Amino acid sequence: MAEISFDDFLKVDIRVGEVTRAEPFPEARNPAIKMWIDFGPELGERKSSAQVTVHYTPEDLVGKQVMAVVNFPPRQIGKFMSEVLVLGLPDENGAIVLIGPDGKVPSGGRMH
Repeated sequence: MAEISFDDFLKVDIRVGEVTRAEPFPEARNPAIKMWIDFGPELGERKSSAQVTVHYTPEDLVGKQVMAVVNFPPRQIGKFMSEVLVLGLPDENGAIVLIGPDGKVPSGGRMH
């Protein structure tokens, strides 16, 4: 892996948000879930699509706090515009497990 500077790291804006709505995304190439995530008063609600159907249902996600990169450009996924990149880690089989805080924190908090 190439090293980056601390200033490069600071350019990536990673925030916590709470999933307010989630629904299946059957039109996606791979099984996915559409999410609407509240990032607090500064950023408001943003949308994302994530391939997390192995570990989550849409109902499981509502109310869950997740971490996401909020300053990438939006990306068109089928007919859905994904505005943030939700972060996760692969389990032993490669299925994504979402990253979030251990306890409740205010929406919109920036990771540092």
